[in-house]
Amino acid sequence: MAQRTSGAGVPSGPAPLSGVPVPAMASAGRRDAPEAPDFGILKRLARDQLIYLLEQLPGKKDLFIEADLMSPLDRIANVSILKQHEVDKLYKVETRPPPSSCDQFCFLVRPRIRTMRYIADIVNADKMSGRSRKYKIIFSPQKFYACEMVLEEEGVFGDVTCDEWSFYLLPLDEDIISMELPEFFRDYFLEGDHRWINSIARALQLLNSLYGPFGRAYGIGRCAKMSFELWRDLEGESEGDGQGRKPEIGNVFLMDRDTDYVTALCSQVVYEGLVDDTFRIKCGSVDFGPDVTSSDKSIKVLLNAQDKVFSQIRNEHFSSVFGFLSQKSRNLQAQYDRRRGMDIKQMKNFVSQELKGLKQEHRLLSLHIGACESIMKKKTKQDFQEMIKAEHSLLEGFDIRESTSFIEEHIDRQVSPIESLRLMCLLSITENGLVPKDYRSLKTQYLQSYGPEHLLTFHNLKRIGLLTEQAAGETLTAVESRVSKLVTDRAAGKITDAFNSLARKSNFRAISKKLGLIPRLDGEYDLKLPRDMAYVFSGAYVPLSCKIIEQVLERRGWQGLEEVVRLLNGHEFSVSDSAAEDSAEAQRVVLAVFLGGCTFSEIAALRFLGKERGCKFIFLTTAITNSARVMEAMTEARA
Repeated sequence: MAQRTSGAGVPSGPAPLSGVPVPAMASAGRRDAPEAPDFGILKRLARDQLIYLLEQLPGKKDLFIEADLMSPLDRIANVSILKQHEVDKLYKVETRPPPSSCDQFCFLVRPRIRTMRYIADIVNADKMSGRSRKYKIIFSPQKFYACEMVLEEEGVFGDVTCDEWSFYLLPLDEDIISMELPEFFRDYFLEGDHRWINSIARALQLLNSLYGPFGRAYGIGRCAKMSFELWRDLEGESEGDGQGRKPEIGNVFLMDRDTDYVTALCSQVVYEGLVDDTFRIKCGSVDFGPDVTSSDKSIKVLLNAQDKVFSQIRNEHFSSVFGFLSQKSRNLQAQYDRRRGMDIKQMKNFVSQELKGLKQEHRLLSLHIGACESIMKKKTKQDFQEMIKAEHSLLEGFDIRESTSFIEEHIDRQVSPIESLRLMCLLSITENGLVPKDYRSLKTQYLQSYGPEHLLTFHNLKRIGLLTEQAAGETLTAVESRVSKLVTDRAAGKITDAFNSLARKSNFRAISKKLGLIPRLDGEYDLKLPRDMAYVFSGAYVPLSCKIIEQVLERRGWQGLEEVVRLLNGHEFSVSDSAAEDSAEAQRVVLAVFLGGCTFSEIAALRFLGKERGCKFIFLTTAITNSARVMEAMTEARA
């Protein structure tokens, strides 16, 4: 399908969000969205607590850090701060530690059983060799009982002291906070492990105490409801630390990732999403390799609102980005060229005030141009346009047979095991499960193409509901038995198939129709001047998660959405705190909490909605995710 575009006429503006007292359409006279609260305090609190914990072990110490805590730690406290507090050497928790003369070992770790065994091995090895040391384990964000059990089983519980670094929230940008818990998705949605719910509740409690009480809380999903209820219990116990504060966040909306798998599985086409899909943004920064830097070395770049170039293109559809960057390049060159007519005094001012900023902007501009070129090369190789066309067909429910053939060809060409799996899951969810014949055929082809070790992955995907097989409708069995008495078996089979195809109604299709997720187009969709949130998927699809948030905020609850809630398996809630609803400014600030991961496409869509409605969205997520991370979390066969 060609890229969807629309909009010869001026689109009518969306209905204003209730509680957001601004005109609906973006206009010159409209009130701008309020500023986000200052989340810098979260970093300062985390750093101060870590320093306090390190000082509990006076004297020189070696610090062992778990690999996935290194990037978050780097954003909180750099090496020089650690050195100031008598950290002698830093090691990664993975391999055997080198011989050390240090008398104190400190372990900064996630509460994982394998890590406890690693620590126990070190302590027991020291005991065997007669070496005497002090050992301190700092768990982040909290300690679990199972960890203490392992230490006890290994016979080292009495040799170590344990503490907790309550580091729940890492601000990645002025409007994005991450818990940096990528394992949450698999732990909760696949394994049914509820241990992280306490961390979510405590994170909400921390925000509530720092930024005042939330006026209204909404949510959908089992995990969202449990987290909310536990948070309310914690608030009751602590008698509400934030109650005396002026509210800065008016609305909070909690959503489980399994409410909307479709959005997470779609290819991203906004710039920040494409950078994440192509280079993997990790903890708010990205490593650009030689293909981007045009040199022989890689560069680590922090991607946030402070990057003047990135902040202007991050939410744009990729088709608009090159034009913007080339215009920016011309403007920058014009500013450099101003030097030619300057006298000495003007030149001096230019060098002292502007030159450094221009050089920095030039460096960032060349990096983003390099990143765009690299994305273009990679996406051309993967027949990206063909893939987008197949995805749009799946979303709209057209040419399903053709899309299935595209997926089969993708598998046969062995393009990428993760991509093939993603497309199969997208087909399954949009069609409410695969026809048994297609399921068996695709599964067989996949295992033959990529290896039988992926068999467990299929089991995981089935359990979580990402890749399922349609079951024959229960009501059809009686009809089939009557039909089979009247006609031959072969004819009965054909009639059964006809009944099945009529009986199967996809929840996604029904939800999509109810909420208008596939925009009706009358002309062309201008991706440079988008009319709605569908621009994040080239005008083909409004993210379900974002549409739900928009509708609930607009209605100030779930009234009128009962059928949608039923199709989404319920667990919805809506609670208001009249005491915290006074501040009109706070009512225009919405905290969107994604449990199980949030994509940059969803962030871009809600930022767009915020601009349209004059409100500010802040994002709290267990981790940033994308289609590859969702698939990898389900994969058993490690590459």
